[in-house]
Formats: sequence, C-alpha cells, structure tokens
Amino acid sequence: MPIIEVNHVTKEFRLGQLRTAGQTLRNVCARLMGKLVESTQQFKALDDVTFAVESGEVVGIIGHNGAGKSTLLKLLAGITRPTTGNVVVRGHVAPLIEVGAGLVPDLTGRENIYLNATILGMKKAEIRKKFDSIVAFAELAEFIDTPVKRYSSGMQVRLGFSIATAVESDVLIVDEVLAVGDVAFQRKCFDRIETLIRDSGRTVLVVSHNVRQIERLCDRAVLLNHGQLLAMGPPTTICDQYFALAATSLAESQSKSAGYAGRYESVLEFELEKIELLDLHGTETDSIVTGSEITVALHVQCDRPFTRLIFGLGIHTLDFVYLTTHSSESNGKLFDVPSGRSTLRCTISDLPLLPGIYQLRVGISDAAGATVFYGENLYQIRVVSPQARPTPASMRDGLFLLNAFWHADGRTVRVRECA
Repeated sequence: MPIIEVNHVTKEFRLGQLRTAGQTLRNVCARLMGKLVESTQQFKALDDVTFAVESGEVVGIIGHNGAGKSTLLKLLAGITRPTTGNVVVRGHVAPLIEVGAGLVPDLTGRENIYLNATILGMKKAEIRKKFDSIVAFAELAEFIDTPVKRYSSGMQVRLGFSIATAVESDVLIVDEVLAVGDVAFQRKCFDRIETLIRDSGRTVLVVSHNVRQIERLCDRAVLLNHGQLLAMGPPTTICDQYFALAATSLAESQSKSAGYAGRYESVLEFELEKIELLDLHGTETDSIVTGSEITVALHVQCDRPFTRLIFGLGIHTLDFVYLTTHSSESNGKLFDVPSGRSTLRCTISDLPLLPGIYQLRVGISDAAGATVFYGENLYQIRVVSPQARPTPASMRDGLFLLNAFWHADGRTVRVRECA
C-alpha cells in the first residue's frame, strides 16, 4: 500500500483584486440584501494531480517557478487542504518547508529548540537527548541562549534545519533547503539529507531546481507545469524533459524580447547581428553530438573600422555555471575588422560536453582591454549523444567528456572489446 496517495487534487486560490472603498461597501450591502456579487478570479495552483509514492521511495519534484511544487508539499504536510480531491499520507511527516519560519524571535535558541521540536512531535526526553547534536550541527553553541531575533537570517535557517532533521518521521518533505547558508553549511545539509535517505529508509520528497541533486538523490521524479503533472518516471528521463521545457521557454522569451537575457553591453558602432552553429559539413544546426566538431560563426556589423580586436567564446549552463572560455589571444591572433559586415568563426575540433542544454556567451575587447561587446545567453545549443550506440551511464554523470584511454599493464588482466 502506498505511503502517499494524491488523488485528483486541485487547489484553487482566489486572486486579490484592487477595489475602491466604495466598491467594497457596495458589495457588502449587496450581500446583506441577498444579491449576487461578482466573484474574484480563481487561480489553479494544482490542476487534477494524481500520483502515489511507495514507502522508502525518494521522489523529486521539479518544475518552473509557479508550477505548483510548494503548494503540493504544503498539501502533503497538512498545512493546507485541497479544493477538490484528496491527499492520503500514512505516517508522521517532518516538513522542511520555509525552514526557520516557525522560530519565535523573542525566545532564545534553546527555548526555540524545545518549542519547535515539541510541535514537530518529539518528546521532552528525546529533545533533551538530541539537544547537543542539534546545537552542534547548527554551529550555534555560543549563541544558544541568545534571543533568536539577534540571529542573522543564516543562523536562523541553520537552527531550523537542524531541528527539523532531528525529528524521527516516516515522511521527510524537503523544499529547496539544500541551498541555504554558506557553501560549507550547504555541504553539511546535503550530507545530512543523504544520510537520512541512506540509513533511515524513510520516504522523502525533494523539491529542488538543481536537477543534478534530483538525479543523484531520487528514485523517481515528478514534473509539474502550470499546476499539471506532465510526467513521472526515472529521474534522468524526467530531468531531460524539464531541460527541454526550460529551453523552449527560454527560447520563446528571448525571441519575444527586444534584447538578450543576461548581461549585455556593446559600443554603439559595433553590433553582433547573428550567431550560427555549423556542423562538420558547414550546415547550420541547433544540436551537436558529443565529441564532434562544431564551428560558431559570428556575423558582425561595424559602423567604423576596429583594430586589434580579441574575440572570446564561452559556454555556460542554463543556471550560469561557466564551463569554459576560449579567446583568439590564446591562438596569438588579433583581428582588424573593417566597417560593414564581417564574419568571424571559432572551430571546436572535439566538443567535450555531455548531453544537455547550454548557452553561448561572446566577449570582444580591444588590445588595451576595453570592452567592445559582451553578451550572455546569446545562443542556445543542444548537445546529444551519438545515435549509433546506446548512451553510456557515464554520459549522465558530469558536464564534460574526458578524452581518456584505459589500458592494463602486464598479462594478468584479460582485455575484451565492447560489443
């Protein structure tokens, strides 16, 4: 029997609409007289969502902002109720939603531990037993008897996370809390969640925009879009669908905008008119096979001549992780670009990126280092795996392909060729 069942759940919210005092008064009078009053617009945060989670499963929930992820978690945690449909959760739930929001500012850290842990279902003896470990994990020993209102926001989140993860529960709900605090504490949070998943065998639902965390932690994933469940299945498959959805949305937003998303600057006399991605045969394409040769063609328009220009090409992920940058200066080349239209090309002989969606950025400066042009998110490229053979599991782990070779020394290891 599933530990979580979500059956045809719809959650509607009434949108706030600005009304004058006169309109409000007239509506009140109309209701008192039994007359119909124009209702406010309804918004469906979730629309007929159905799925089930088995005991011990780790399920990731992904989707764009406003897709309904946090609303779904609040329904599962019992914080709110569905408009229609029903949610069944068999067991005790520990929600890590809006971590730190339940702390009472005027109480000390010590008092908040006892109060919040009690609210989450812990007995006083159990709190006393785990108290030192809660404080140690939050790194707040010297501040534990200080009122929480004196804490920084990061200290409050650390305390809230430490309390919530100390609770013994059947279901753990995690909403974007792996990105809290500084880098060192983020690592501690991630390790704590992994330990809870690996050692306790409890059911865990994780919401995160970091799809690599979803792929690493989860057994299955759910993709939500505008309140509807688009798909549920293996994390790699669902994350690929999420990337494709995000890429389509990004392409549409860029086509509708007057400029580019991200940083963009250019001198008045210089314009980057177009970017083309060309395959080995010089044919324009929007997808490239991992390990193949590609050429990026930059078509520029200059209102005056430019001399001794350095051209740079970079690749970054959709969440602006800069993966690589190459400049013409590395090849010992500067370019004198005349007025009018010109084309510059950068050829990458062996593209090492693993399958995924990436973005190009371009930087152009003169020999003195002054920026002539810089732009991010200029062109979307899709890297795919070779179609001639199945995608190895290694192509799911990481960002780039190593140009490496395996061999064995001596005669003790027998080497076979892959089929």
